[in-house]
Amino acid sequence: MATFGRYGLWLNQRNWPDDANEQATIAAEIEELGYGSVWIGGSPADDLVLPEKILAATSRLVVGTSIIDIWRSDPATVAASFARLEDAYPGRFLLGLGMGHAPSTEATGQQYVRPLSKLRSYLEELPTVPAQRRLLAALGPKALDLASTAAAGALPYLVPPAHTADARRILGPDRLLIPEQKVFLGDDPATARAAGRRGTAIYLQLPNYTRNLQRYGLTEEDWAGEGSDRWVDTLVAWGNPDSVRTKVSEHFNAGADHVALQVLGETPLALPEIRAAAKVFLS
Repeated sequence: MATFGRYGLWLNQRNWPDDANEQATIAAEIEELGYGSVWIGGSPADDLVLPEKILAATSRLVVGTSIIDIWRSDPATVAASFARLEDAYPGRFLLGLGMGHAPSTEATGQQYVRPLSKLRSYLEELPTVPAQRRLLAALGPKALDLASTAAAGALPYLVPPAHTADARRILGPDRLLIPEQKVFLGDDPATARAAGRRGTAIYLQLPNYTRNLQRYGLTEEDWAGEGSDRWVDTLVAWGNPDSVRTKVSEHFNAGADHVALQVLGETPLALPEIRAAAKVFLS
């Protein structure tokens, strides 16, 4: 499997342009900037078309899903798509899978019950995807334990460094641990927290995240309204370049192998800010 250094990018699939040439240009620039990976969020489709286009436009970039929603993705399609990418770009694609959330699942007419059992069953339907090529979006101890035995490791999302430390303890020393971390380069508190709220507001109503964050000191008061300052400060590394770099390094100190940076900015894809972040983290 290809190596991918310390830093990658987490990018929502909905923020990519539809034009294939634009997609290729962006992917090539991300690789040229020095990022080692791109993680496609926002529940990408099970046909893996966008990851395939990114792989085709680059030569070394590792691409992963963060994550495929098991409630909305056909396992046979996922397995066939993985095989197609592996054949064309061996070792450069990692399949991230996760249990999704009750609102999106119930919107499809399904009941969001026993999600961990659903994930176990789903993994059994992917016998042709090697365990060492899949990662789980694990938050709680039971999901992290499953990631330690049935996958190459975990892709925790919306977590502080204290969670990374707990995840490393549960996963053990030989599993990949790749947390996502939101960053904003700017030390004006009002501007930074406004950007942070734009980047985190959607998660205030998702119990999977809020319950997990209660383990790390947040309370119901923190997700009232648009989220408290403590909510933003816990989830977004903001400030001048040195302070942001220090905050992100806490994940490595806690046991992360790689960090997927979600760079917040003025536009959804935030290309100018992604370029600025490359100077901070990759110079």
